Amino acid sequence: GYQRTRRHPSVRPFLFGSKNRVDIIDLEKSEALLDAAKEFVKDLGREGKQLLFVGTKPEARDIVQNAAKALDLPYVTNRWIGGTLTNFPEIKKRIERYLDLGKKKEEGALNVYTKKERLLLDREMEELEKNFGGLMALRRTPDALFLVDSRHEKIALDEAVKVGLPTVSLSNSDCDVSAITRPVVANDSAVASIALFVKEIKEAYEAGRNEAKAA
Repeated sequence: GYQRTRRHPSVRPFLFGSKNRVDIIDLEKSEALLDAAKEFVKDLGREGKQLLFVGTKPEARDIVQNAAKALDLPYVTNRWIGGTLTNFPEIKKRIERYLDLGKKKEEGALNVYTKKERLLLDREMEELEKNFGGLMALRRTPDALFLVDSRHEKIALDEAVKVGLPTVSLSNSDCDVSAITRPVVANDSAVASIALFVKEIKEAYEAGRNEAKAA
């Protein structure tokens, strides 16, 4: 965990103790939390529900994106756009705008514009891709969120709570886990730790999906 001065009171039950003023997370409790989170995610996969992966901190971006892409699920790894959950109709318009421009470009329909106009459209597409590229698979509000570092992704968490969506999160000792449906208290900063927990969540969803296919 982090230094004791950064500790959030809500994680106290999941700590083993402190050493040199640094909180030590109780890994047995982390394992139990992870098992509960995996069971929850497995149910989502089994029921064909959409899990939105969110990880915008540099250490998490590639890991989160690769996991979500492997499952063909939506993700946010650049930055969370305010209103993604609370004003989804507007977000959906931006996604549809990007898809429409992409289709027209592929069909050559943008060739009727001047060189300057095409340049502006290309820039618009680049900006839309940057902000909404991971949400292209999202046709409606997702069924749940998986967050890497709920403190860093506070805006996303707040929106999920506001609209009543369940959340799963990898959260370190500085996070408020009281509002998270299925928190996993563990290291959310080291690449190796993030990769381990994201892999576990990915495989849980995949297992649920495979069970549904086999049924």
